[in-house]
Order: sequence, then structure tokens, then C-alpha cells
Amino acid sequence: MTQDEMKKAAGWAALDYVQKDTIVGVGTGSTVNHFIDALATMKNQIIGAVSSSEASTEKLLAYGIEVFDLNSVDQLSIYVDGADEINGQNHMIKGGGAALTREKIVAAVAEKFICIVDNTKQVDVLGEFPLPVEVIPMARSYVARELVKQGGDPVYREGVVTDNGNVILDVHSMKIINPLEMERDINAIAGVVTNGLFAARGADHVVIGTPEGALKR
Repeated sequence: MTQDEMKKAAGWAALDYVQKDTIVGVGTGSTVNHFIDALATMKNQIIGAVSSSEASTEKLLAYGIEVFDLNSVDQLSIYVDGADEINGQNHMIKGGGAALTREKIVAAVAEKFICIVDNTKQVDVLGEFPLPVEVIPMARSYVARELVKQGGDPVYREGVVTDNGNVILDVHSMKIINPLEMERDINAIAGVVTNGLFAARGADHVVIGTPEGALKR
């Protein structure tokens, strides 16, 4: 089974968590694209979706799924999204697609976070995947200097502007032993919008695509 087939297995298995007559929180990325394909098969059984990125919104609308502004929604039963890395405590690194801020906001609203990944995303210690940090443009150099003080090697993601009009610094060479503490410390730097650690709000359920099919934990 290819990596994309494992992503597809996880995306389709996440349908088990979708409740009828609800608004579904939808994330961003290649695995989520498979979930959107699956969600389209039951679009007449849900009210619609809230999306964390313009790309996902376009895909949902193309399927005829109504997309709601989060400000008009009181609650979400679930939020389904992928991860760039996930550890055994269901802490994640996200933001490879530069949608981390909106993803973190939608995840905060949802009652349950369903993380869908292929088995290559599982790690014991977070940090091999560079940690994305969304930064107000004028603070880019200052934030980079502060991240160096924390032991990181920040690299400006050139040519990328987030849906919020900001820039991304990808922090390399980090072995993240305490994700909760690091998430808080980086977010405290002036000019940081948020970082890609999802530890304070980790996943409630994980669906893992494997060569044998989808596994849930």
C-alpha cells in the first residue's frame, strides 16, 4: 500500500466520527483531502462544514457542501485534520501547509479533535519535522533571534504568505521533550501569532493509515 493509499484509508475511516445533522470542522492537507472526498458521499446528511483554509473551503464548495464562517457557529462536534508528526501522547506538530493558526482556532472550538495520519507520521519525540511558527511580518527577524535563544534554527519559508497575511518560520534542530512548555514559551514571543505545536489541545482520537488498513486509537 502506498503512502497516499494509507492516507486515503485514514481519511475515509474518519467518517465513522461524523454525526448526522451537524457542522463538521475540516482541516487542511493531503490526508484531509481524502476525508473531504469521503464526506461528500454523505453531504446530504450533514448541515455543512467549517474550514481551516481557503484550499479546503474551495474543495468543500466544489462538492456542494456549505461552508460556514466560524463566528456563526456555536459549537462543532468534531474537527478532522492531519498532522506532520504525532507522538504517543497525541501531541502534534502541524503547519506544513501554513494553515496552523486557523487550524488551532477551529480545533479549540471542537468538542473532539480527530487526527488522521498515515503511519509515517508517528514519532516518539517531536521535532524532526521543522516546527512552523506564524509570525507578523515586521517581527520576523526579532522572532528568529528569540527562537535561536531557545535552541532552534529558524528558516524563513520564502514565497509563502498565510491566509492571514503573515509569514512562516520553520524551526529546525529541535528535540521537543516538553511540547506543552515549548508551545507556551514560543507563543509568548512578541510577534508570534501561534506555533505548530498542538499540545495544549491535542488529538482526542487518532486514525492511522497502515498497510493493513486504518487503525484507531
